[in-house]
Amino acid sequence: MNIVVLAGGLSTERDVSFVSGNEVAKALRKSGHQVILLDLFMGYGDGEIELEGIFERSLAVSVQVAGITGTAPDLEAVKKSRKDQSPCLFGPNVIRMCQMADIVFLALHGENGEDGRVQAAFDLYGIKYTGTGYLGSALAMDKGLSKRLFAAREIPAPAGISLKKKDNRLEFKETGLAFPCVVKPSRGGSSVGVSIVHTEEEYQKALKEAFLLEDQVVVETYIKGREFSVGVINFHALPVIEIAPKEGFYDYKNKYAAGSSVETCPAEIPETLAETMQRYAEETARALGLDTYSRMDFMLDLDNNIYCLEANTLPGMTPTSLLPQEALAVGMDFQQLCEKIIEISLKKYA
Repeated sequence: MNIVVLAGGLSTERDVSFVSGNEVAKALRKSGHQVILLDLFMGYGDGEIELEGIFERSLAVSVQVAGITGTAPDLEAVKKSRKDQSPCLFGPNVIRMCQMADIVFLALHGENGEDGRVQAAFDLYGIKYTGTGYLGSALAMDKGLSKRLFAAREIPAPAGISLKKKDNRLEFKETGLAFPCVVKPSRGGSSVGVSIVHTEEEYQKALKEAFLLEDQVVVETYIKGREFSVGVINFHALPVIEIAPKEGFYDYKNKYAAGSSVETCPAEIPETLAETMQRYAEETARALGLDTYSRMDFMLDLDNNIYCLEANTLPGMTPTSLLPQEALAVGMDFQQLCEKIIEISLKKYA
């Protein structure tokens, strides 16, 4: 097949997306496909160009990936570096190249990738793509909204509220919560802009930092305990994986710097707990309509109570990512996982 792996974009997870996309592209090439790794925002070329036979030149056309640095990318610098200076999210020739592909493998992460807007545009253009559709993506991306859906389906989640910049309820006492708590952008990912706060001063600082990234943030109770994740493929849960950062919490650095965290799959917890966590993961996928593949993050407190933190509709596919490790635990290697995602996605268009 001719496949475009779409990565990059204008998200704080832009660099992570490129590494995911590069790994996917390499795996799909091993399977015999002609694959172009394409930057959603930068596109290919300076304007309309001749694209005939472009998949035969896929390696030369593809983005060259450097890796993940210790900090999130400077998106203003990215915008300034685009030659045509267009504000359009889709770079030159992106739509045309995606229309030429048999399917587009979405390796995008974060806003402008997991929020449903790219998926909605592709639906209008008749472009086939991997993963959840626009509605499930939008629901899962909004942490405040997804928490309300969790409550409706009796999926346990930390108590919390959503705040907007225009809200006057910025003093912590008016949240109805207690310290310590977590402040995070409502639509962000990879723990960018996430803070654990213990005082009013830390809370105000965390709000300012989170509001620099978005106009809406979530403030929720901090759950002390162990962190887990559960991948779901076609509404069937994979084995539970435990993530134990060597220092601090599972932030941007600990997620992508090799050796920063110890990951154990299957997780060493009682079978009943694992089964309950898997059931909640499947229920979350159904509640949000995540019909191809996804990954849910959980906390287990000191009394073994389970809390669902959030759902990821396009889980990371980097060398240190969790979903590939979980798939491997059931005998599905990375190459097979990529093929499985394409297989399930194409069935929706049959």
